[in-house]
Amino acid sequence: MPTDTDMPERITFFGSNVDLLPLDALIERAEAAMASRTLTRHTALNVAKLVNMRSDKELADDVNTSDIVGIDGKGIVYGLGLFGVKSAERVAGIDLFYALLDHCAKTGRRPFILGAKQANLEQAMVTATERYPSLEFAGSRNGYFTADEHADVVAQIAGSQADCLFVAMPTPHKERFLNAYAATLDVPFIMGVGGSVDVLAGHVSRAPKWMQEAGLEWFHRMVKEPRKMVGRYARTNSAYAVMLVRTLLSGKSPIGRPA
Repeated sequence: MPTDTDMPERITFFGSNVDLLPLDALIERAEAAMASRTLTRHTALNVAKLVNMRSDKELADDVNTSDIVGIDGKGIVYGLGLFGVKSAERVAGIDLFYALLDHCAKTGRRPFILGAKQANLEQAMVTATERYPSLEFAGSRNGYFTADEHADVVAQIAGSQADCLFVAMPTPHKERFLNAYAATLDVPFIMGVGGSVDVLAGHVSRAPKWMQEAGLEWFHRMVKEPRKMVGRYARTNSAYAVMLVRTLLSGKSPIGRPA
């Protein structure tokens, strides 16, 4: 079983790439991409995504071809710890999103937000500029558009000369859009932010700090949105538990090094 002393920056966990990077290192990678205008895609990995990757090849390909795969779920940290990786840190997607907005405000980088409902998107941008007064957005577009409008959306983003793109669209729509157009968007750093725009807008509440630290944000979301979340978490969390137990009993390690 690998130990932290010989652990590389990138490993695999149940076949998924995982980057063992703290928040500061993630911001540095994002800034390096923006400074060099080099396309860099960040994907956040949580338990639901890890489980769904096993039956969704498109999702698996999206994760494993991303330049950075951050640890978004506490369950991933716990799982890695069971197999000897004690130094793994969770960097929640929303925390990285906020940190990068702050970074943009301090450095003059201009972000573009794609996704969410129009009212929530507008409120989120107002809140962001109040929180980070020097922040200037390159543009925005809500997530309600048809396939026939893809060309217009791509042209809007490419024409904005944005330094980074935050995509607030659900899986698998986000993955399908980015797989098709990431190379033509002319934005160096791209990151999916899920429902973070709705949280920033105040439309959705985030779990209290103690729940975040305990890895119970999923439970908070389930209580707030039971119809949407109960089935999802019941299926993926139980499947993940089975994966961990079976692998522990087998004596094998789900941790490896990318090919």
